[in-house]
Amino acid sequence: MPFAKSHDGCRLFYRLEGPDSAPVLVFSNSLGADHMMWQPQTKRLKKQFRILRYDQRGHGASDVPAGSYTIEQLGQDVLALADHLDIATFSFCGISMGGLTGQWLGVHAAERLDKLVLANTSAQFPPASMWDERMTAVREGGLAAISDAVLGRFLAARFHEANPAIIAQFRNVLENMDPQGYLGCCEALKIADLRQQIASITTPTLVISGKLDESTPPERGDFIAGQIDGARHVVFDAAHLSNVEQAVPFTSALLYHL
Repeated sequence: MPFAKSHDGCRLFYRLEGPDSAPVLVFSNSLGADHMMWQPQTKRLKKQFRILRYDQRGHGASDVPAGSYTIEQLGQDVLALADHLDIATFSFCGISMGGLTGQWLGVHAAERLDKLVLANTSAQFPPASMWDERMTAVREGGLAAISDAVLGRFLAARFHEANPAIIAQFRNVLENMDPQGYLGCCEALKIADLRQQIASITTPTLVISGKLDESTPPERGDFIAGQIDGARHVVFDAAHLSNVEQAVPFTSALLYHL
C-alpha cells in the first residue's frame, strides 16, 4: 500500500492514477469518509488528469495520531504528500472538511495551486457546542452512535431509498473508523475559522453547494464565493455529499472549471 509521511511523521495513504504527463488533480475527503468517495469523479477524469486521492489523517488507511488535530496539519499533509511525489503544482478539490483544507491551502500555499474547488464547505463550522455534543456521543458509544444522523445529513432521503448499497458502503467506512481519528478531526473543525483570511485567495476558485445541505447550506458557499475575487458559485439539488448525489453535474462543473 502506498504511503507518504507528513511533516509530523503521520503516514498518509494515497492512490495515484492517470497519465504521468497529465495535470495533477488532488481530491480530499469529508469527515467520516475516505478517498473512495471520489470514485465517480475518478472514473470520468483519470484519462485527462493525474488523479491523486488520499485519506485524511485519522481516516481510512492513514495513521491515526493521538490528540487533537488542526486545519494547519490537514493542509500541511497535502503539501507533504505532493512533495513526496515530486508534484510542484496541482489543482485541488475538497469537500466539507476537505474544502476547509482547500481554503487553508489557498491562503497559505497559493504558489502550489493551479485551480481550487471548494465543495459543501464553510470557512467556519459553528457552533462549538454541536461538536462537543458529537464528540461526547462518539466517546460514549463509538461511531455507530452517530452514524444514522451523519448519513442522514450526507445524502438526501431519496438517495438513501434509491441507493442502499452506496449507503451501506458509507456506513461501513464511518462505523469502522478509529474513533480517535474522528475526534481529532472534530477538534480541528471546532476551532477552525478562516473567515478573515480567505479574501487573500488568488487561485481561480469554484464553490459548490447543495440546496438540501443542512451541514453547510448554500449561504456558507455564498460567503466564501463573495470573499474570493472572481470565484464562481454553483448550487446543486443535493445534500452534503453533492459529488456522490449529483455525480454527473458535479463532475461536469469540475471539468469546466479545470
